[in-house]
This record gives sequence, C-alpha cells and structure tokens, in this order.
Amino acid sequence: MNDIISMNLIELEQIVMDLGQSKFRAKQLFDWLHKKLVWNYDEMTNLPISFREQLKELYPLTEMRIIEKYTSQIDGTIKYLFELSDSHIIESVLMRYKHGNSICISSQVGCRMGCKFCASTLEGLIRSLKVSEMLGQIYKVQQDTGERISNIVIMGSGEPLEYLNITTKFVELINHELGQNIGQRHITVSTCGLVPSIYELADKGFQITLAISLHATTDEKRREVMPIARRYSIEEILKACQHYINKTGRRITFEYSLIADKNDTIEDATRLAKLLKGMLAHVNLIPVNPIEERDYEAATHNRVEDFAKVLKSYNIETTVRRTLGADIDAACGQLRRRYLEKRGE
Repeated sequence: MNDIISMNLIELEQIVMDLGQSKFRAKQLFDWLHKKLVWNYDEMTNLPISFREQLKELYPLTEMRIIEKYTSQIDGTIKYLFELSDSHIIESVLMRYKHGNSICISSQVGCRMGCKFCASTLEGLIRSLKVSEMLGQIYKVQQDTGERISNIVIMGSGEPLEYLNITTKFVELINHELGQNIGQRHITVSTCGLVPSIYELADKGFQITLAISLHATTDEKRREVMPIARRYSIEEILKACQHYINKTGRRITFEYSLIADKNDTIEDATRLAKLLKGMLAHVNLIPVNPIEERDYEAATHNRVEDFAKVLKSYNIETTVRRTLGADIDAACGQLRRRYLEKRGE
C-alpha cells in the first residue's frame, strides 16, 4: 500500500525508519498530513530534502479536486462534488448549525444496498473509498471554507459498515490527538443494518454514535424499500443494537424516512414505539427527499407531527430533521447523479 495518507502513526514510523530516518520524523510527517493538511512534500520544510524526494518517488500524493460547489440560498448549506484521482465522483455536504459545522461524507462511490428512496444506489457500487479519500472530504472542505468542522456524519453515498476496517481506521485517524482530534462522540456512522458488523463495531469500544436506517416497522414493509431486509430481520437488528448499547453505553439513533402513504401512519408510529420501548434510543424522523427516479413523496407536515407525537407519548426521544439544502439537491446521491448525467455517464 503506497497510500501514505491512509497510514496511522505506527505505520508511518515503520516507513521513515525503513528509509533510514529517525523515528521522530513520522510525527512531523503526520503533522503535515493530518493537522496542517499539507499534501505537498515540497512544503514540508522541516523534513530533509533527500527524504522528501524519497517520499515523492515511493508515496506520491494525489489530491482530490473540488469540481463543483453549490451554496444554499436558504440556509448556507454547501454541497461539494469531488473528483478522485481515478476520475470517479463523490459528494459531501457541509451543514452549519449554531453548535458548529457538521459534514456529511461519503464512504463509497455509489452503493450496492439498493434502498429505494436513495439516489446513491441507482448505479450500484463502483468501489469503496480509501481512508485518505474519506479524510480528504473533511480536509478539503476545511481548507475551502477556512472553518473548522466539529461534527462528522458518515451518511453520504455508501454503506460504511460494509468494509468496517476502512471506517474504523478513518475514525482512529480523524480522532487522533496529533491530527484533527475530532472527538468520537462527534462522529456518527450510519448503517442500513449489517448485523455482523454492528456486533464487531460494538466490540471495538468506540464512543461514536451508531445510526440505524430503519424506515419501516415490519419486515414485510422494510423489504419493499430496503433489499438488505431480506438478509436481516428487524428483530436481529434490534438485538445487535442492544448489544452495542450494552458494550458502549451509547444511545442509538434510528433514522426513519417518512414516505407518504407508505410508512407514515399512526399504526406505523405505534409499532415503532413498541419496538423501541425501553431501549436507549433516539428517533430521527426525516421527511423523505423526493428523487425523480422513484415515485415516493414526503409525508405531509401534519403526518410528521402526528407520528412524532405518538413516539413522544411512549417517552421515546424524537426529533424531526430540519431539511437542509433543499434548493441544491442536498440529499444523498442526487447532485452526483445530475453531474454524471450532464457528463453523459
């Protein structure tokens, strides 16, 4: 592996010693890459020139490019399209809140999970991102805006638990005290419900927030919108979630996209409340973002409010997600899809 930005400090120490340098050079290199966010060896002025030349030859740095950027006139949300070194396109969204800047990043180019309400899955999975490409979305946005990001949501294109080793290494690097030092409690990882990976993640002892894309209250309804439901039942997912809570002490967020006349009834709300009763859980209700390729429409405001009331009556902590960036196609995969269509792909 010659992707030096994806390497942790221990791996960097091995590299610098293999190249005949003192071990402390690894911390200097880590500082340039992950704190100063400099991805050009020529600018790493405290490293010997001969060492820099070796690094250029053995570990070339290729930066992702911002190719398009859209700023919402409604709320200041910024949607970024990035071109990777192999010309694939990914997207990220910067959301500004009173409590700080939050970024939603992608973990894959496309997605194989096939959720019916998500534009990310329409062309399937092309490839997973490298750790450096996940980090790069954050680093580039910080450089572009000159603003620090304090919260990360891995909820863009892709299923971050499909290749758990990539996601966990990303968490370790972005959380590293010598790098951006973003606290694990400020990182949310979203999954459509890959049960074995939930158990594995729980056993790692991270303090991140786990978000489960649930979106239905019966297996039959869930199979209609989420193909993964054919593999794992809601009961299996909730059992894995309870294991995660027991291991980490962390509350789990359940994402529930409200689709008009599909999953937004009082009966659905009551079933959801009964499923989650007694669990350390928080429900995030999301009026679904309509996409041209599907005939789904968002639940009405009244339906959303009634749904939330039922959950709260069962003492389940519930929020309705504020729609951000509605004027710039800010939902997962939408902007990338428009760009690829424009490019003729």
